[in-house]
Amino acid sequence: MTEELVRLIARAEQLMARIESALPQPLGAPDWGQAVAWRYRKRASGHGVLEPVRHIGGISLTDLKEIDAQKEKIERNTRQFVEGRPANNVLLTGARGTGKSSLIKACLNAYAPQGLRLIEVDKADLTDLPDIVEVVASQPEKFIVYCDDLSFEEGEPGYKALKSILDGSVAASTPNVLVYATSNRRHLLPEYMKENLSYTHTDDGEVHPGEVVEEKISLSERFGLWVSFYPFTQEEYLTITAQWLSALGATPAQIEASLPEALVWALERGSRSGRVAYQFARDFMGRDGGGEG
Repeated sequence: MTEELVRLIARAEQLMARIESALPQPLGAPDWGQAVAWRYRKRASGHGVLEPVRHIGGISLTDLKEIDAQKEKIERNTRQFVEGRPANNVLLTGARGTGKSSLIKACLNAYAPQGLRLIEVDKADLTDLPDIVEVVASQPEKFIVYCDDLSFEEGEPGYKALKSILDGSVAASTPNVLVYATSNRRHLLPEYMKENLSYTHTDDGEVHPGEVVEEKISLSERFGLWVSFYPFTQEEYLTITAQWLSALGATPAQIEASLPEALVWALERGSRSGRVAYQFARDFMGRDGGGEG
């Protein structure tokens, strides 16, 4: 073999290695012992990886106030899932800052010792969900695939991918996977006034939605459990504020003195949400209470 031929073969092997590295690779299983929560990420090369989430907020179910009905439904469904009983995919919808995401994290903290795990997937990466399911299917743990603030615009590829996943094929073959999603939209797609014109009325008084409306309803209907969250009243907002202040170390006297300021804080932000209550509590204790950072 001539020296020129050896160089050509070496260059060809280098080129093949570069091409192979640029091609999509099968999703590899991580070391599941590293964490109880994972985040699916796409690298610049297009390769997907499961990254451990090493620091999860220590929120507990008892920390969440004024959402008892919602908490009972989601905790019960999660408990059924962890115990190997039938359970549903869950869609949490409603007002922002009312505890949708916090409730899922609190369930993870409560049931992680029993084998519950969570994988957060951005809606742009939902087309890779079959690969994720394939990786976790043989694991003994139970996995919640978590999609936060989920909504779609017309024609986005993740919409049809999620719809096909929720049709039951995944649940049938992988009983250790459920999808939990939060959204501000009940039907996950934008709704327009003109779509109301597509409804038809029959002689017996029944109302039937048109094809456009049916398409938008069809995705949300594939979630077996719907849980709705509503804006808080002033009294509920103050209860939640007091809870967060107490959790940050405030005394009863400090809590009582802070409430008028908490109302002003909410008025300035135009919202009486749990998130606003938490932000006020951190600000107040940071300034006046010497609480935890």
